[in-house]
Amino acid sequence: MLSFSSHFSRKLPPKDSASLNEMLASLKKERDGDEVGYYNLPQSSKKILQELSSMDFDRFSQIVIMGIGGSSLGIKAINSILKPITPDAKEMIFFENSDPIAISENISKIDKHKACFFVISKSGSTIETTSIFKTLIKHFSLELDNATNIFAITDDGSYLSKFATFHNIKEFHIPHNVGGRFSVLSAVGVVPLYAAGYDVASILDGAALFVDSFFSGNEKHLLEKANYIYLNSKKENINVIFSYADRLEHFTKWYVQLWGESLGKLDRDGNSVGLTPISLTGAVDQHSFLQLIIQGPKDKSVTFINISDFKNPLEIPDISLHAIEQTDFINKQRFNRLINEQCKATMQSVMESGITTDLITLDEISGENIGAMIMYYELLTSLVGHALNINTYNQPGVELGKEILYKNLGSN
Repeated sequence: MLSFSSHFSRKLPPKDSASLNEMLASLKKERDGDEVGYYNLPQSSKKILQELSSMDFDRFSQIVIMGIGGSSLGIKAINSILKPITPDAKEMIFFENSDPIAISENISKIDKHKACFFVISKSGSTIETTSIFKTLIKHFSLELDNATNIFAITDDGSYLSKFATFHNIKEFHIPHNVGGRFSVLSAVGVVPLYAAGYDVASILDGAALFVDSFFSGNEKHLLEKANYIYLNSKKENINVIFSYADRLEHFTKWYVQLWGESLGKLDRDGNSVGLTPISLTGAVDQHSFLQLIIQGPKDKSVTFINISDFKNPLEIPDISLHAIEQTDFINKQRFNRLINEQCKATMQSVMESGITTDLITLDEISGENIGAMIMYYELLTSLVGHALNINTYNQPGVELGKEILYKNLGSN
């Protein structure tokens, strides 16, 4: 279960119900059309679970992911968050970047006879992913024809799909109307996370409950937040997520891609717009970036995320250390309380500095909560994109970089 609270540094004009209703109507139109399909994934992806239930993944103890950006960040986030409460989950090894040292280190972790390999690319020709795939094929002498330990996740009819069909490799398709950074609840995330032993149904259920609640008009705070972000986007054009849990670090990195690639655009009138995303981890970044937030330019809004109950009773020992007895007041307290009090105090200091803040609280770590969080941020991104008058779902700036790279590397 998630709870939300907002503290706006600037007064909003009297609530314009018509504007909020128009924002909601715009997303309903997208949901009911054929161009944007992520809204329906919490329900449609349950069909994938039915197919997966008849497949044997028990023979694998390692899940190898080859993908980048939207093809890996969401999987990595969910794996990191749910691993502590899923002790039997299999090891997941991520090949994302072209860094040769990281690639070599990851290769050394793999037991060919215990691993299954997922190559994930919506287009089917992502240069980082295909280059790593070739490397693993050669290093492990992977047999491609009729392979039972290799799986492809891609668009139907893509280059990777044609490769999989040629070699009779099992493939799963991403819906044509779901972009990569919105795809974690599609086969992109569902299949490898299921193979790793996670309760994917609970993630989908949490997402479904939230999206249904939103379209039923029960999440007005989300509309109000999107409206505030839009109205103040010129002044407060940097959005910081301050998550108070190490396990949320990869989730905030997923958010950075979603927010940055979706909202940094030319609008339909040709004007540059955008909101810069920054991910921080508390309490660590209280000792670095917080200074800039409080006394630097007032161009930021800050979203705090905390977990009410970590389900971990670890306490600070009742030990007094010479010369630093002033910290003894915290003895015998649980770390769970310490980190949440740090979150509360930091949020209060930011608010008192006149900076817009809001708080998302997870009552506990669970698949349902993570599914709801994913849908919350995807919906918020779409709402702000609509208000900014942009195409939220393309990425022409990224495509330009790809064209230059291909040319420089000698592609025709």
